[in-house]
Amino acid sequence: QLQLVESGGGLVQAGGSLRLSCAASGGIFSSATLAWFRQVPGKEREFVAAISWSGGSTYDADSVKGRFTISRDNAKNTVYLQMNNLKPEDTAVYYCAAARTGTARWAWDSRGAYAYWGQGTQVTVSS
Repeated sequence: QLQLVESGGGLVQAGGSLRLSCAASGGIFSSATLAWFRQVPGKEREFVAAISWSGGSTYDADSVKGRFTISRDNAKNTVYLQMNNLKPEDTAVYYCAAARTGTARWAWDSRGAYAYWGQGTQVTVSS
């Protein structure tokens, strides 16, 4: 069973940067589509970005385009989220997730496409 552990969250001022990491173990990481989602209390978990198994294709939510970059290193079983020009509205718990086998690209932004989730890491952006 694939296990995912996020790290790198913290408190940052608006306009600053953070890099989140998600380390995987116990499963076939290199063949899975991976994604980052985020959630604030009282709201649904929302899609942030996803990346194909090879790293050759990515998809970003409109709210983070041009500011966030998802990447992966299959040799290290790790996926990253580089977050630049952070805004207070980016404050949330960030989760990494691994998709079910055979997930089509059109479903990358759907929570239901993901079978494995990390425990989350808190990102707080102060104004």
